[in-house]
Amino acid sequence: MGDLVVGIDIGTTKVCTLVGEVRPDDISIVGVGIEPGRGLKKGAVSDITALTAAIGASVHKAEKSSGYDIGRAFVSLAGSYMASINSRGTVGLTGNRGVRPEDMDKAIESARAIAIPHNREVLHVIPRSYSVDGQPSIRSPLGMHGFRLDVEVHIITVATSSVANLEQSVQGAGIFPDRFILNPLASGDAVLTETEREMGVAVIDIGGGTTDIGIFVEGTIWHSAVIPVGGNMITNDITHWMHVPFEVAEAVKVQHGYAREKGVSETETFVVQPFGEGMPEEIRRIDLAMVIEARVSEIFELVQAEIKRSGFDELLRAGVVLTGGCAQLPGIRDIAAEILGCPVRIAKPERLTGMADALRNPSFSTSVGLLRLGLLMDTLSTSTQGPASNGAGAGKSIGGLLGFFKRLLPDDN
Repeated sequence: MGDLVVGIDIGTTKVCTLVGEVRPDDISIVGVGIEPGRGLKKGAVSDITALTAAIGASVHKAEKSSGYDIGRAFVSLAGSYMASINSRGTVGLTGNRGVRPEDMDKAIESARAIAIPHNREVLHVIPRSYSVDGQPSIRSPLGMHGFRLDVEVHIITVATSSVANLEQSVQGAGIFPDRFILNPLASGDAVLTETEREMGVAVIDIGGGTTDIGIFVEGTIWHSAVIPVGGNMITNDITHWMHVPFEVAEAVKVQHGYAREKGVSETETFVVQPFGEGMPEEIRRIDLAMVIEARVSEIFELVQAEIKRSGFDELLRAGVVLTGGCAQLPGIRDIAAEILGCPVRIAKPERLTGMADALRNPSFSTSVGLLRLGLLMDTLSTSTQGPASNGAGAGKSIGGLLGFFKRLLPDDN
């Protein structure tokens, strides 16, 4: 029997609690709890009471299906309140000895010593690469001799108040958050191949409230961002255009939606009941596609601008991997490839067993990724065992963070 790990993916449209046994070749899902999302808007808490109730209901369903009592979990996080920056740290090496773990800790501490506003805190510090005496692109410097060790890190910060509100909602449901994990890290771990990570790839996770971006190059993450636009904006456009309730617009999007106008026949129609007491209206599907295409195009234009802003747009030899609930929209891959100008594939979690049928879907990439990263944090952390001192995990040492993200630095073979 492997280690049981619990992940809670808190999104705008759903809260998904998974209980899984993570094994070398797959994840066996032993418990699932899915509840409609409430109290979260564009990744930020808008109603603590409603969000707490949704989390509690999701956890209860997972407990019932798994037979386990859930007291702690790894929790997803995404919102426009996050920011990322790359930094560099240096430490001198003394004596005729190789690099030790404590040297790597000190180098990362040096890189972490950046000025951030008092209302923000560090969520993740991820080593990108090391150099010893100027020799660059070293994956693991342990044991190497030299006089100076340099490290490049990717630092993700979040607004303290936003994390505190999310933490309060989770704890209000009776769950201790072992750590909050940024969405694109979790979804990237679930859907990217090692070749894609190495060659250079952007994972784009389009959820209901946000579009999460992670750029992976040479095996690890180089840039991350969250855009506060998602699939719910498409649904809102449909509500205004058709004058129907949000729930009806969402059903129309799922059943009849297409992201590309020229991919739909002019003769296809469907019927909806608008607000008021009027008769049902017949709608041309091509007109619906026109509305959807406008918003989808805007999303990918924002994504393209963010990728260009990162400065790594020329390094994405493997192109883009699209995931998240909105990735299921027919025609969306073609729009993405056209605007981003690179290969695009749509990905879902693989190598799942147990209660996994409903989870082989792009909308559950973050949920499944939380389980994988949760186990890696447990087994690879070199820090003192025990809960972090706060939701962002400030109580964990840099060594522990290095162990957690060791998975993101492939072996040299």
